[in-house]
Amino acid sequence: MPLSPLRLRLLVTSLLSVSFLGALDHTVVSTSLATIAGELGALQLMSWVVVGYTLASTVLLPVLGKLGDVLGARRIFLGSLVMFLAASLACGFAHDMTWLIAARVLQGMSSAGLQLMSQTIIAQVTTQRERPRYMAIIGAAFPIAILIGPVLGGAITDYWGWQWVFWINIPVGAAALVLALIAVPHLEPGPTPRHFDVAGAAVFTTALVALVLAVSWATERTAGPAAAVALALSIVGFTVFFLVERRAPEPIVPFHFFANRTIAAGTALSAIIGVGLFSITAYLPTYFQMAYQATATVSGLVPIATVFGMLISNLLTGWLASRTGRYRIFPILGTSLGAAGLFAMAVLPVGLPLWVPMIAMSVVGMGTGAFMSLIVAVVQGAVPASQTGTITATINLVRQVGSTVATAVIGGVIGFGVAALLPSGLDASTLTPQLVHAADPAVQARVAQIYGTVFIPIFIALAITYAVGIIAAVLLPHGWLSDEPVPASHTTSESLSA
Repeated sequence: MPLSPLRLRLLVTSLLSVSFLGALDHTVVSTSLATIAGELGALQLMSWVVVGYTLASTVLLPVLGKLGDVLGARRIFLGSLVMFLAASLACGFAHDMTWLIAARVLQGMSSAGLQLMSQTIIAQVTTQRERPRYMAIIGAAFPIAILIGPVLGGAITDYWGWQWVFWINIPVGAAALVLALIAVPHLEPGPTPRHFDVAGAAVFTTALVALVLAVSWATERTAGPAAAVALALSIVGFTVFFLVERRAPEPIVPFHFFANRTIAAGTALSAIIGVGLFSITAYLPTYFQMAYQATATVSGLVPIATVFGMLISNLLTGWLASRTGRYRIFPILGTSLGAAGLFAMAVLPVGLPLWVPMIAMSVVGMGTGAFMSLIVAVVQGAVPASQTGTITATINLVRQVGSTVATAVIGGVIGFGVAALLPSGLDASTLTPQLVHAADPAVQARVAQIYGTVFIPIFIALAITYAVGIIAAVLLPHGWLSDEPVPASHTTSESLSA
């Protein structure tokens, strides 16, 4: 559905605003968690303010994607935005941690709808050729939120109170809602009767919740039995889900789509982003504080360099892909850069000037940004328009699950590896950067060596992950992004390979 230039600009402004709000709520709360937990008197439940949000936004992805195809993307988008604003209001009024966690779950659910429907709506109002540029603009919300979220959250908490971390969403979200009511077209589902896969959605949600809980609990020593039970339940659930989906007339995850080479390769590339980069970012500050003796503030420069490289590359490749119509070269170059940067991190001697690893990780960020949003646009073009929401949800889902599982695995490797190598007299459970920095030079050198030893295989494994991504990128079909609108019954796998 073509839109006038003015209406398209209003639409992109609205979608970018709400995508930014959804992404920001992943990062802005982190610096206010301690204050929130202290005032509400529930430090033991503090992690669930983040886990509840992340869990809800992950497990609802395929459900909301399918609902967008059945009911129309506009309805799901507007409904998600209204729910997000209501949940933000409720978070600020929370008088205990249970209330806050429940409101955060609603925020996470609605955030998933905003993220998915923003990408789905762009796909339905643009041609293949235009799509990468606009998808890159929408996708810029995530790295921008990473860059400014923690600082903004800290400033709001210090000067206005933690409640305004949530209430700040209200005026921005209300303005975006007004724009959305004007600019988002009525995108009705296709004329054929549509059915929602209730059984598949229920089984999948249960299995995925169990998986996320299993990997979240895996790093907690006291939660070993619970993690094992959750993992077993997840395995059984996914087995049942596969059997249910094979019989469902309109499954929420259509496995037959993966016979398409574009979809199979694109899904693999999306998973690699979550496994290869998003999983390690949270541990980089600790690595540099321990191995490079950097302060907490200085150690944050490396993730900032990574995200900044991702942001610039994401916008540049989206513009180039729309301008030239070529798309395959960008994931090939991007995965190659990611593999090279992570391999460089593995071989860099510990203790070099911090600008050296900053350059290496910025290369990883630039490589990832080269296909982060582009691959979503390409895969969307490989399915009928009536399945856009479903495939968009699938691409986002594998990225988030990959990130969640890999983050837990890396955390476990670091925890067990450091504990096994520490000399007697040092307890891994109480080892802090401040304690190490105050120790004598011999202890500092020993801890730096240990962290270097533990992180080398991690960086090598992630470099291999990106190397596998090079293969997936090469397997993408040759072709050009079309300037022609794609009818609902047509799949662009034909036009891409033409």
